[in-house]
Amino acid sequence: MTTATSATRTPSATTSATAKLPPNASVPSLPSLTGLRWVAALLVFGLHVRNFGYFEGTGGRIATWAFGAGATGVSFFFVLSGFVLMWSMRQKDRVLTFWRRRVARIFPVHLVTAAIALLMAFTLAHQAKPTPKQAMANVLLVHSWWRPWWQTLDPVSWSLACEAFFYAAFPLLALGLRRLNARASAALAGASVLAVMVLAYADAHHWFSETVNSFPAARLPEFLLGAATARLVLLGRWRGPGTEASLAVAIVGYFLVPQVTPGYPTTPCTLIGFGLLIPAAAVADLNGLPSLWRHRRLVRLGELSFAFYMVHLLVLRAGISVLGDHPYYDVPTGLAVTAVMFGVSLGLSWVLYELVERPARLLLLGKWGSAKRQPTPPHTQAAPAASRRDTSASASDRGIDTT
Repeated sequence: MTTATSATRTPSATTSATAKLPPNASVPSLPSLTGLRWVAALLVFGLHVRNFGYFEGTGGRIATWAFGAGATGVSFFFVLSGFVLMWSMRQKDRVLTFWRRRVARIFPVHLVTAAIALLMAFTLAHQAKPTPKQAMANVLLVHSWWRPWWQTLDPVSWSLACEAFFYAAFPLLALGLRRLNARASAALAGASVLAVMVLAYADAHHWFSETVNSFPAARLPEFLLGAATARLVLLGRWRGPGTEASLAVAIVGYFLVPQVTPGYPTTPCTLIGFGLLIPAAAVADLNGLPSLWRHRRLVRLGELSFAFYMVHLLVLRAGISVLGDHPYYDVPTGLAVTAVMFGVSLGLSWVLYELVERPARLLLLGKWGSAKRQPTPPHTQAAPAASRRDTSASASDRGIDTT
């Protein structure tokens, strides 16, 4: 999960961000995007801690202020997914090979966490027991298409169902995306933002019988926004602000979320900020510019972020058996309990990454032997991202996309 693809060239720190990449060249790695993944996963964790009622009074108000908009982290994942898939796509990619990489990327952890959720449902009190149809829909990642089933088993897997839809559609979408020039790419980015705004307005005004927040097709414009901005970077035509200004826009949007209708209507608040921040971080990596998100510890946490995202809510749910439902602690106690839950979730995410996610992906891709023979070089803060090599698998295999 550390790179966007393996690098075969090493631009200097002064390489222009406008340099167009050859159509079939291997593109440089983008570790800052992996670091940003961890921040998005942490926002989702904070939201769920708030929702589980670990804090009362002032602590609860602070938790709501800081993490009440944490669901926007999922929107970040969708935009990032579009960016990375577009970034790593090459004309010689075969559809079945692409889908095999995607299955290897998400299904091992998904199946393990689904099994854990199923075990919890039949062994712990106050856990919803899925029907066979619901469980099968979840395993196949189609449950988000039917609103009553959207949080079956591991609730966060609804976003994986959206990702599965993006993956299924991407080979067809790529036929048009790879032909877009700069003007058409910018137009697609604008149209994607407009589509989200229209859907948000319609959802807020109840034009649909059900909310569209978890409906995969409604989240496609976020994915396309990421793909369009990646296309602009690939063409050397990205002209957006730098990481600091982009982050400021994203933060302002984040704190606007409480002012709008909850659910999908919050998506436009942070969409522009995310659509600016992701390509800005990518350009910083390409040029070897300073980037907080490229710090080796943050990149390592980003590698664990998918497993962390998938397991943390199961840990919080299991905690109900010990802590009770909405215990509402004072601030010191709430912080201590949160730290324990965070530590358990992070520890389990490390286990899932090292024993399930990475080895299963390499095994499914037939790269297990080569990965064992070639050690992965350590990350460094100062070196340009493009100078690093991913020796175990290509970045599209290892992946910085998805939830």
